Amino acid sequence: MSGVKTFKEFGIAVPQAGFVGDKVKIAKVFNRKIMIHKYQIVPSKYEKGSGKRIDIQIEMNGEKCITWCGSVNLMEMIEQVPKDCFPFEATIVDDNGRYLLT
Repeated sequence: MSGVKTFKEFGIAVPQAGFVGDKVKIAKVFNRKIMIHKYQIVPSKYEKGSGKRIDIQIEMNGEKCITWCGSVNLMEMIEQVPKDCFPFEATIVDDNGRYLLT
């Protein structure tokens, strides 16, 4: 089979690993020291207002977990963190219905 390329020759990169770990409701994360590894903001059919949801890959008590919510405040705050500063340590607090990073 002359002229047939191998897959390696295509130079296709391995896709970035998805989020790993058990799903944990955001309320279980409040007021606990966590490590935030990465996030993604995606459309949500459930969240009113912005119509978006943030999925966050966290580490809590040495285990990787995934949490999510529709908090515009969290989305705006986490988007301001420079990409080269991940992972970072934080606490998510519920300030009268406003979720904030501290």
